[in-house]
Amino acid sequence: MIDTVADELLAFREEFPILERTNYLVSNSLGAMPRAVPDQLAEYSREWAERGVRAWAQGWWDMPVRVGDTIAPLIGADARSVSMQPSVSIAQSIVLSAMDFTGERDTIVMTELDFPSVRYAYEQLARRFGARVVVVPSDDGLSIDQNRLMDAIDERVRLVSVSHVLFKSAFIMDADAICAHAHSVGALVSLDAYHSVGVIPVDVKRSGVDFLTGGVLKWLCGGPGAAFLYVSPEVRTTLAPALTGWQAHAHPFAFEQDMDYAGGIERWLTGTPAIPALFAAVAGPRIVLNAGIDAIRAKSVRQTEWLIAAADARGYRVHAPRESGQRGGTVAFDVPHGREVAQFLLSRDIIVDYRVGAGIRVGPHFYTRDEELDTCIGAIDECLANGDWRRFSEAASSAVVT
Repeated sequence: MIDTVADELLAFREEFPILERTNYLVSNSLGAMPRAVPDQLAEYSREWAERGVRAWAQGWWDMPVRVGDTIAPLIGADARSVSMQPSVSIAQSIVLSAMDFTGERDTIVMTELDFPSVRYAYEQLARRFGARVVVVPSDDGLSIDQNRLMDAIDERVRLVSVSHVLFKSAFIMDADAICAHAHSVGALVSLDAYHSVGVIPVDVKRSGVDFLTGGVLKWLCGGPGAAFLYVSPEVRTTLAPALTGWQAHAHPFAFEQDMDYAGGIERWLTGTPAIPALFAAVAGPRIVLNAGIDAIRAKSVRQTEWLIAAADARGYRVHAPRESGQRGGTVAFDVPHGREVAQFLLSRDIIVDYRVGAGIRVGPHFYTRDEELDTCIGAIDECLANGDWRRFSEAASSAVVT
């Protein structure tokens, strides 16, 4: 059994209603909803009902930047350097659309283990932009060899677009080293930090990253439809994204026919923002900021270490880095009949997810009790010992894997 320690972070459990009735271990996929979100969405509804179109001038229009200011402290960024976007795929596409691949710098570097949605966007757009995409392979399906990645980043590279934390294995890429090397050969770096912001420290100033994208969906407990894009001061006003819209115009309500880009982070906005998602997005990041990322990280390391030890004791293959400094907030392990076992856990209100090639993923967060991890592992033991997984074979074959 895990050795429970004094844990001040558990004081935040009351902010998340789902924790009252479930063992919620899937914040790596969708963070628990804060108690304040219904009131925030009710406020959106009230403003729409009472103010109508006036709501745009009375707060809605500048929400993508104001909500971005809520994210900025969590990534070490200044105010008015983060814009909110509908998804990371769109945010990364905006970045790509600002690149010029017509000269000798015609290359994008990615890795085999980046999240597929971003890969899809880049590879499809790259064909239309005339860019070459170099994908650095993984030797073990768990990590990317840093030397191999560095060798791929040369004077032909315009943009390096990689994940900060790899989504299947939670392997942490060395963002500082990647940025330093890329900049030394004149390349820019766009970091997908969806699986890092909110569970490990992130500092855009220390790394010098040019672009950083992420979302509030997972560790930040902010729900779907609200991603974010940080753009460094060095490139914020010198590049012009082709994927754009009227919020990026210097004078949007002049309705001019020609594009005249805004000068600040607004330059990286597109069309009319998804206002309801932005109302829902703020409560979670504020709680995470209040809890403190250093305390969250320390707890995550302790709990993921225990999960690895529990998996080792049962002979499960662990699909996560052993070294805590290389591991994000998730541990995946291959349990026999893993897809079915995951469905069994869900039936017990033990909320996990399953990934082909990785196994059952368990993502404890700052609000997770130590004994909830014991309960999860104990339920897996019971399922396998009793053969209960057989009852879930048909359900597992048609389950939606998120």
